[in-house]
Amino acid sequence: MIIGVPKEIKNNENRVAVTPAGVKEFTKNGHQVYVQSTAGLGSGFTDSQYEEAGAKMLPTIEETYEIAEMIIKVKEPIEPEYKLVKKGQLLFTYFHFASYEPLTKAMMESGATCLAYETVEKADRSLPLLVPMSEVAGRMSIQEGAKYLEKPMGGRGILLGGVPGVRPAKVLILGGGVVGTNAAKMAAGMGADVTIMDVNLNRLRYLDDVMPANVNTFMSNEYNIRELISTHDLIVGAVLIPGAKAPHLITKDMLKDMQPGTVVVDVAVDQGGCIETCKPTTHQDPTYVIDDVLHYCVANMPGAVPYTSTLALTNATLPYALQLANKGWKKACNENRELLLGLNVVNGEICYEGVANAFGLPFSPAEKFLS
Repeated sequence: MIIGVPKEIKNNENRVAVTPAGVKEFTKNGHQVYVQSTAGLGSGFTDSQYEEAGAKMLPTIEETYEIAEMIIKVKEPIEPEYKLVKKGQLLFTYFHFASYEPLTKAMMESGATCLAYETVEKADRSLPLLVPMSEVAGRMSIQEGAKYLEKPMGGRGILLGGVPGVRPAKVLILGGGVVGTNAAKMAAGMGADVTIMDVNLNRLRYLDDVMPANVNTFMSNEYNIRELISTHDLIVGAVLIPGAKAPHLITKDMLKDMQPGTVVVDVAVDQGGCIETCKPTTHQDPTYVIDDVLHYCVANMPGAVPYTSTLALTNATLPYALQLANKGWKKACNENRELLLGLNVVNGEICYEGVANAFGLPFSPAEKFLS
């Protein structure tokens, strides 16, 4: 198969979808990999390293899309890329369709096959290609939140871990999944007073067992959320419904109950956000203020630590990408239900129910495309 690896052009996105080690694996399996020049520089990989691994370098993104049967990316195509996607081409990347209808419709019109990292799902309901970036984003949410709690950054002027004689910051985490668990670990390690909320009582029991003493668990419901937001300094949105738009757990009217200078970090922003006043921001312009509450809503947080993120992501994606390349997407999805669940758009039709429901569009089961 001919594989194309374009350079990411989303604002401040420095990750790359395939490392030189990945190129070597593809070429060992008889595939040809074309990498856009400088695609790996942000993550610390030079063109010469790719060439030594067996890739051919192309100067432009247009040439990379044009030659490839399968495009492997990190982030969803943005508007300048829409016209480059070809009918019948396989795109393997994060899409988060349910949060952005123009992207969904553009990919439907392209006639491409869109297989989304974020909905590849194991039998135990875990999301193996989302987990590594959720781990990075969860930990970064606390790192960034601590920074923006500083007064010059617009926060309340509170040190996350406090000092002897002065209480630490209070951190509220909405969601006890991978993002929330990693955020809680990071916040607890920095000495904060942490509360993690979830609707799953079994999950709360587990977290209560494994978390340190400065992490408390609390059942998530509107009453409890309204009660806690007035006393917490940093609030992290970490809610995920696979492939679907995130629910709004904090609504605009709740902001008035928060203390001025409270910081909210919505990690769910790429799925629409679980805070109603959330809108996607960039690393270049990461924050804004509504009702004296500072919002940090960067949609590609792991892009700020591309060396770590690229290696973590490609460790997870490469085995699946090799299956797709070796067998073709139809056979691979027939033989591996995890990949089948990653199909979101095929031949102009939506085949992931959460995406169809988000926009009131028709849904076609993915199985119909495999014959």
